[in-house]
Amino acid sequence: MKHLQRPAVACLLLTLATQALLSYHLATPHKPMFDEVHYVPAARTLWALARPVNIEHPLLGKALIGLGIALFGDDPFGWRILSSVAGSLTVAGLFAIAWLTFRDLRTAVLTALLAILNFTLFVESRIAMLDPFMAVLMVGGAAAMLWAMRSEGVAVGQRWLLGAVLLGLAAGCKWLAVPYGVLAAAGFLLARNERRWPSMSIRGAAWRLALGSTAGYFVTFLPAFFYAEQPLTLATLLPFQLEMLREQMQVLPAHTYQSAWWSWPLLIRPIWYLYEPVDGAVRGVLMLGNPAVMWGGLGAVALCGWAWLRERAAAYGGVAALWLGGWGMWALIPKSLGFYYYYYLPSLWLPLAIAAAFHRYRGVRRQWWDEAFVALAAGLFIRFWPILSAAALDGPQAFQRWMWFSTWP
Repeated sequence: MKHLQRPAVACLLLTLATQALLSYHLATPHKPMFDEVHYVPAARTLWALARPVNIEHPLLGKALIGLGIALFGDDPFGWRILSSVAGSLTVAGLFAIAWLTFRDLRTAVLTALLAILNFTLFVESRIAMLDPFMAVLMVGGAAAMLWAMRSEGVAVGQRWLLGAVLLGLAAGCKWLAVPYGVLAAAGFLLARNERRWPSMSIRGAAWRLALGSTAGYFVTFLPAFFYAEQPLTLATLLPFQLEMLREQMQVLPAHTYQSAWWSWPLLIRPIWYLYEPVDGAVRGVLMLGNPAVMWGGLGAVALCGWAWLRERAAAYGGVAALWLGGWGMWALIPKSLGFYYYYYLPSLWLPLAIAAAFHRYRGVRRQWWDEAFVALAAGLFIRFWPILSAAALDGPQAFQRWMWFSTWP
């Protein structure tokens, strides 16, 4: 176990540092911003077991927002605190995935640092929305499945089942997690083909994935059976899924911040979650990715894909597939409108791809390019800090100094 002590300590320190960063002025602004106007009231209603509300999404994410309110109070800190915990645990999960994949502490630390410095995680972990909870459960599920691949004997099936349950719970926050079950199955088959997973059959993996994810998903509806008004029953549980689907498929009117799925990796149209006078000053929160991570990550995905094509290196192919699958599925999802924050989950795999590319090509020409890249990402994080953290700005037009392109709001 000694070989696990240093990674465990490093992961713990990075997780605590992330939580401290995310908690700084977490209650600012002291009013709902962006989709908090939908999810905070829905969380209150759900926690009170009153009636169905916000039925286009499953219950778990709203239940966790409600848990934060119950534990810490019905105020901005209580609304957002568990989102911040989810963000910190997401960093820990990405660290674990990098460590389990490459068994290299430097690569795992680099993944975690770039995840922290990628603006999307910072912004999404400081708002009461469903995406932080979906993301942490997705990342946790991926980590558990990789842990299974590194195991032997009965532990393989147990950890694979754990991963499947976490995928189901992620879908219990938002349905966007569902396609990752397909990626999990593909990853298992890839590992089997390379004879790296001999102790569980394809049939065993399939039934654990199906049973675990289905059970994890449907257990999140348990509170709805106790509503004071219109409670669910076993007879109405499946028809309710069709009602949710109809809500998801409705045609929405055009929106100022809408954007096409293909544009998200290019940072063409980010979203203001907040930009107005509040708490005694003009403040803004811009949902935007760190340009160094977002654009550099695309090159890293290409390098990882090339390593797989040229050398059949499954680890690099898997890293590239996480991003490609998470982003590419939007070409098939029939949503009437798209928004940049839908890219949150795929954006989390870019730090892993960058760290993997540096791991693969370390020693080519210079050894310290990864530190230089972290410094660049950190510099941009500091530069954009005021409009990521809702800091006080010096006037209504202050945002202009951060607008690089005419398509940025």
